[in-house]
Amino acid sequence: MPNINLSQAKRAKNDEFYTQWGDIEKEVQAYLEFNPDAFRGKTILCPCDDPYESNFFKYFALSFNGLKLKKLIATCYVGSPIANVELSLFDDESAENKTTRKPHKIEITEVPDLNQDGGADLADVKLLLASDRNHLTRLKGDGDFRSEEVTKLRDEADIIITNPPFSLFREFLAWITEADKQFLIIGNMNAITYKEVFPLIKENKMWIGATGNGSDMVFAVPKGTEVAEKDREKAARLGYVGDYTRIGNSCWYTNLDHGRRHLPLVFMSMKDNLRYNRKLKGKEAYTQYDNYNAIEVPFTDAIPSDYNGIMGVPISFLDKYNPEQFAILGATQRGCHDEVPDTKKYDEYWEVKQNGEKTGSSGGKTNENANLIGNDGKKNYFINKDGRIIQSAYQRIFIKHRRLTK
Repeated sequence: MPNINLSQAKRAKNDEFYTQWGDIEKEVQAYLEFNPDAFRGKTILCPCDDPYESNFFKYFALSFNGLKLKKLIATCYVGSPIANVELSLFDDESAENKTTRKPHKIEITEVPDLNQDGGADLADVKLLLASDRNHLTRLKGDGDFRSEEVTKLRDEADIIITNPPFSLFREFLAWITEADKQFLIIGNMNAITYKEVFPLIKENKMWIGATGNGSDMVFAVPKGTEVAEKDREKAARLGYVGDYTRIGNSCWYTNLDHGRRHLPLVFMSMKDNLRYNRKLKGKEAYTQYDNYNAIEVPFTDAIPSDYNGIMGVPISFLDKYNPEQFAILGATQRGCHDEVPDTKKYDEYWEVKQNGEKTGSSGGKTNENANLIGNDGKKNYFINKDGRIIQSAYQRIFIKHRRLTK
């Protein structure tokens, strides 16, 4: 792939991005700081992770006793390009079997100090597996998370934790939520806008995780994967040299509570924002949408503290969203007309490029976007026979202050 990121991964069907230990540890610690017993007595399933190669399995195996887990389960799916790279899992493992990479699972309910070196570590996990082969078994099927075998493991588990195949994020989330399980997974920040995802966020059944959001995350990739040089260099600057790439639009999704989402945000008044906020330099007033009874707030830190109406904010707002402070009403392109009524349709408009060339599309394609009067000179716009011009804002979430509307 010439340029690897989460949205392109879906199109290219390149699902092989492997999470770093440090990112997992940092995220999990945030939940423990909020609730030290967050994982006590829980069964954790990592359903997309070769047990020997996955940092998810390694982290939770090493932390098994400290977190006071009940059980850890990890499964490997057929064709995983890193499965069985380091270790043979079975006595009859042959070169042919290693090439086909048989799907398997590992289940552990304890990690004793078998080598008696003073602490349980990954060496003890390997000794545990070697001493009792019942911990490790081959799966009858292909190890796909939707298979009957893995679905039964899902039903047994309390928490699902993994970096799922990027091209199957929607299906994977549905697979989790239909069983009403807790989860901690990685996905594309733009998944917020998916019709399968946004309702969960709006209903406070799912939210952005505690760390790594809005910043680059580094992932290992299978040997030989083509990585954009700029992404390889960025990963190297972050300390990862070799088969790694960085992805700037990835984030954690979860329904596990953490302290960050309860921190109150502090904002300036509308008057002070217009006077002092450099991101609003030159503006005399907040812009009203042409087709929604709401104002445009292009940056989260420009939310006015004293405005009691509806505001359209970028999806990055959810990285700082406090459900006690704000109510989410809807999102553009997500059927938000009932709670944020639109006043205008653009079926009689047509789309135009910045060079004046018509695209052939009617204005109907922007009916559910938040639209602003005028042309910023940066992207396509829409015009009608009277010369009236409007332009779509990027995806917006509509919010209101809870305090001001009680």
